[in-house]
Amino acid sequence: MQESGGPVRVSEAALTEIVRRAVESVEGARLRKGRRRLGVELGGGRARAELQLAVAYGRVLPEVSAAVQERVADALARMFGVEVEAVDVTVEQLERAR
Repeated sequence: MQESGGPVRVSEAALTEIVRRAVESVEGARLRKGRRRLGVELGGGRARAELQLAVAYGRVLPEVSAAVQERVADALARMFGVEVEAVDVTVEQLERAR
């Protein structure tokens, strides 16, 4: 990211935390464990994300996915001041409801 005072860098750990919190704000959703890196690209005032989710069994998958897309896009736009082109989600795992 480029600001008037010079470039601003965000660590991968900080980016992961922002996305993780946005995902987990949706009831029954979390990032799938075991992923080494998030598929989030930031640059040129734009962002794009590709996420793999674990969702609680019994949840309506399209509804949970849409809520995750909305929350992640909002977090990225708000915290980085970028236009979010897409948040692609794949439900890779179902979990027992807690």
